[in-house]
Amino acid sequence: MNQNNLIEWKHLEGFIKNIVKLLYWIAGISIICMMLITCVDILLRLSVTLYHRYHIGFLEPLEPIAGTYELVCFMGAVAVAFAMAHTSLEKGHVAVSLIVRLLPIRFQGVIGVITNLFCLILFSLLSWRSIVYGNHLREIHEVSLTLQLPFYPFVYGVGFASAILCLALILDIIKEFSKVVKG
Repeated sequence: MNQNNLIEWKHLEGFIKNIVKLLYWIAGISIICMMLITCVDILLRLSVTLYHRYHIGFLEPLEPIAGTYELVCFMGAVAVAFAMAHTSLEKGHVAVSLIVRLLPIRFQGVIGVITNLFCLILFSLLSWRSIVYGNHLREIHEVSLTLQLPFYPFVYGVGFASAILCLALILDIIKEFSKVVKG
């Protein structure tokens, strides 16, 4: 690999890692919002109970948040999908590597390439089918029951996050392949 290709490779790798980091932050914000909405909803439900039981006047106008369950479910989908690529790049997933570590570097690379190729196929299919399913949901105007929020943006989000994961997996495949070549 010449110097220009190496520089282009580093720029591409940096670009992918920046997208992955952005998605990871969005996933974290989604988890924080899930926690806040759930806690506020619990407190509002408690205030309704206190009002009806003890007739505390200033609690009368308070009501639980409508659609809390829907919001938490949607944000959970965002949190899980958008954190996948970061988990993959950081090797944060569960891996059984006890025996693989005992193998020579070249064989470790071969196993890494094969494993990442299977993951790439899986998440490519997930991305593709999520986009197809999102299009279907958009066409039939499928919405949530309480808040009437459309489902398709969240399904598209899963598809987009899976596509970014595929890019991260390609990075891993290239790194593992370099282990095979260098031995």
